[in-house]
Amino acid sequence: MELVNAVKFFQGKTILITGATGFLAKVFVEKILRIQPNVNKLYLLVRASNNKSAKQRLYDEVKAVAGDISFENLGLNDSELREEMQKEIQIIVNVAASTDFSERYDDALDINTFGAFNVLNFGKKCDKVKLFLHISTAYVCGEEIGIILEKLKRRNDMNIFEEKRLAEEQLSQLQNQCIPDKAITSSMKEFGLERAKLNGWPNTYVFTKAMGEMLLERFKGDLPLVIIRPTIIASTYKQPFPGWIEGVRTIDSVLVNYGKGKLTCFPGNLNSALDVIPVDMVVNVMVVAIEVHYAQHQYSCETIYHVGTSSKNPLKLSDLRNLSHYYFTKNPWIDTNGQKVEAGKLIVFSTINRFFLYMKIKYVLPLKVFYLINKLCCQRFEKIYTNLNRRVKFILRLAEFYKPYAFFTGIFDDRNLERLQRVAEERGIDVAEFNFDSKSIDWEDYIMNSHIPGLFNQGL
Repeated sequence: MELVNAVKFFQGKTILITGATGFLAKVFVEKILRIQPNVNKLYLLVRASNNKSAKQRLYDEVKAVAGDISFENLGLNDSELREEMQKEIQIIVNVAASTDFSERYDDALDINTFGAFNVLNFGKKCDKVKLFLHISTAYVCGEEIGIILEKLKRRNDMNIFEEKRLAEEQLSQLQNQCIPDKAITSSMKEFGLERAKLNGWPNTYVFTKAMGEMLLERFKGDLPLVIIRPTIIASTYKQPFPGWIEGVRTIDSVLVNYGKGKLTCFPGNLNSALDVIPVDMVVNVMVVAIEVHYAQHQYSCETIYHVGTSSKNPLKLSDLRNLSHYYFTKNPWIDTNGQKVEAGKLIVFSTINRFFLYMKIKYVLPLKVFYLINKLCCQRFEKIYTNLNRRVKFILRLAEFYKPYAFFTGIFDDRNLERLQRVAEERGIDVAEFNFDSKSIDWEDYIMNSHIPGLFNQGL
């Protein structure tokens, strides 16, 4: 088979991509430019104060425009540029997201919920637009268990615009108290977490992403909508090269701190699937879905794709524990003193309560004693105490953030994705160049030879 269909499809196309400086968007842009350098134009929307600083961030490789999806018309103050874009754009790819699980509620709403809404409204003003592709997350399902279908989660009892009003009201009250910005940020983070849990979601990120989906479904009108729901995005599997990753993402915080000897225990179900998916497979789904849905008008104007591994090729927590232990035994981390760090096998607690009890007995209570000793010794051990206290708080915070995923028992149904793969094969799309078959992942080879090396090659 030839990849001529997908390559030819993108020739001459004009695409708007939001969240352009994010990892997923960068891999997507690289893919498009590699397979079709004769794409007409890629408008990359980046958060910047002006077009000059936006171009500096992306080195003028494509047309970088300064904007912000949290504003109407995407914050495009240049009316001529805005009109030019609305005349040219044929495809919109909304990748922008505030991915911090504990983000301030107002910020998360601005980006994940109403940011998506603003991009949709901008798209409706584009004369030639034929497709709106939105990147969500599989975990908009909340705390569902069992088989999770590729369907929208509707909540008729929830007023999304009221959530925005509540966030603005909370922020206004805090600002009127004239408290420090740091305290305001902390309070808004707590408020977001409260609202998420009250409505049945484990954290602010997935809650606001779920509300974003709801707004898109409600207001999309006649604009064809495709929602891609990746699970936990990891480094590249094959393209453009194995192990490409930027920053420390999701499960990587656990891997990095374990490898450096800073994490010796963690809560989780060893039999649970860690639904990890390489980023290039997500990008391949995006590319194929654009080609198929743009060209095939008989398809539903609203389609959802789960992109993960739990249903076909699950990576269990026990597998990751064993593989990471094997890797760091063979390739120990060298600390700042030039000493090899010995990483013992990670202790995994089967319940979160057992984990917190262990942490309390092993670290929290001894730290309190050490705190008193430090006081009695005129702060002689202040630096040691501060470092230990910061380390323990970090581990507790990490466990709290990942608790919903470490014990997650849902399996993401991907029958829509299976159908997309069959259509791609029928259309002559090269399944090797655009591979998103999770069954093809060799987890041992990927974790040992691509993902962990790529993670540490960043100079962490």
